[in-house]
Amino acid sequence: MERLDQKGHNRHESLQLSASNSILSTLPVWLMPAMSELSISAIICTHNRDRYLGAAIDSLLAQDLPDVDGRNFEVVVIDNASTDTTREIVEARLGNPRLKYVYESTLGLSTARNRGVQESSAEIIAYLDDDAVAEPYWLRELLTAYANNDRLGVAGGRVTLLWPDEITTPPVWISKDMMSCLGAYDLGQEVVNITDPGLTPRGLNYSLRRSFLEEIGGFDAQLGRVGKKLLSNEELVMTELALAKGWQVQYLPKALVAHNVAEERLQRNWFMKRSWWQGVSEFYRDQLSERAWGARMAASGERFVRGLYKSIKYVFRPDACFDNLTYAYGQIGYMSTAVQSIWKSEEAS
Repeated sequence: MERLDQKGHNRHESLQLSASNSILSTLPVWLMPAMSELSISAIICTHNRDRYLGAAIDSLLAQDLPDVDGRNFEVVVIDNASTDTTREIVEARLGNPRLKYVYESTLGLSTARNRGVQESSAEIIAYLDDDAVAEPYWLRELLTAYANNDRLGVAGGRVTLLWPDEITTPPVWISKDMMSCLGAYDLGQEVVNITDPGLTPRGLNYSLRRSFLEEIGGFDAQLGRVGKKLLSNEELVMTELALAKGWQVQYLPKALVAHNVAEERLQRNWFMKRSWWQGVSEFYRDQLSERAWGARMAASGERFVRGLYKSIKYVFRPDACFDNLTYAYGQIGYMSTAVQSIWKSEEAS
């Protein structure tokens, strides 16, 4: 299995990604490295994740990308109201001219991402999670994709999982589908043009074209994690907006990132909590898109019953049983948020 050592350094076997020696010939003039311009801005938004942050930053600073005077890319760390040793970890690496540290006091992943856009300068913006490690050719693969397609608005790559040292095999109650909750993302070995928002790239390995992001006004602060509130769906909404506006979204198998699975995420209560917040996120997504969430609420009730029934049906299959149980629990999150919204609307009127 792939692992990190005790200091958080990457020990998993690096995939042998082939890199063409003529890659620069595929880049348009505006993406060619220059002393006064940046090709791509790599951003890490972090909140109290000092355990893994150093390895994430180091993986970006070590990117294998042709440059001139170190100015082909930058690394921006947005410290989102951290109270641990995040600042010290970044400051220890500020001797590298690529690296920039910014403190953002308003808690929220979407807020931090928007701040990252403000503080960066390249046309292509790449986001890496603070508990992930990028392969050396990550930025190169992203840049090539955008260079070859001027209508590419969003792109993300494959994600593998790094298990804690003491874990030799995943718990039997975690299904293959539930691995996606831990960040796993694999659509195969070929580039995929995504037309189904449900297949959207994971936010931990994610990139956008700045012009697209400016067109839609940035990330919506109502979505995305806020502290311990596991809100999500911001990338899914981005894909919906991109496709609606004529942009393309792609999965890039060679833009590889490995994601650390923290011990606390291998507990059943973490999956239950995440499923609840997924339901809350679905409700907010329906609100933003002005979907008929009244009918959606009724459908959510039907899904709750179906999920609960299947959890009983598969009681002797731990993975299928728990998968369906968390699915049902997420529907409760949706319906409870819908009811709260109705109450607030009535009070306001």
